[in-house]
Amino acid sequence: MNKKLTYAGVAALLLLVISGCGDKPAAAPADEAGQNSPTVVSGAEGNNGNGDSKSDSNSNAGGLNTPATAEPVSTDAPVATDKPVEVDKQSQSISTYYTDSQQMELVKAAAKISFANDTEKYTEAFKTLQNSDKADMIPLWSGIELKSLKFTDGQVVMDIHKPAEAQLGAGGESMAISALAQLFFQFEEVKSVELLVDGEQVESLMGHVDLEHPITRENSAL
Repeated sequence: MNKKLTYAGVAALLLLVISGCGDKPAAAPADEAGQNSPTVVSGAEGNNGNGDSKSDSNSNAGGLNTPATAEPVSTDAPVATDKPVEVDKQSQSISTYYTDSQQMELVKAAAKISFANDTEKYTEAFKTLQNSDKADMIPLWSGIELKSLKFTDGQVVMDIHKPAEAQLGAGGESMAISALAQLFFQFEEVKSVELLVDGEQVESLMGHVDLEHPITRENSAL
């Protein structure tokens, strides 16, 4: 009888233990952990999926974009340039001076010049002293180079270069200076003439006659 009761007590105790084990909440965290674990993995996979999708998108975009081709450079059609503006020139009849074939005296002659301003006016006037189309009128300034000429405050400033072949004797030098003075002083606005040789004032043009600085109507006896 006692053994039966003992067996019955042990069996009851085992039933309690078994039922207690079945009611333990320990399995639930395990299940939850099992549920949460896929969630975490799923999130990671989602991130990887986005990265792959961007990579695929960029890769596809790169595949679809064709290499840029250089556009042909357009060349503008040549533009017609404006014609140079023609400056109206004045004409004036003047007197110029040569010497005779024997170089004995000055010979007066008529000439005509065209010019747009004062500098050109006096430059063109000087040129008439350098050339002659008549055999009996010999230019005294032939072969002399006019390097520059300007007109300021009533004064003509001219710079010349005199080569050796343009050298004249005492009579020819005196007439050359007189011809120059008479040429320029026929213009009322010209008050003086400063004659330079290679940019410098010289005592004599050709070594025979003193050269005034500047030449005026008074010191040239005009």
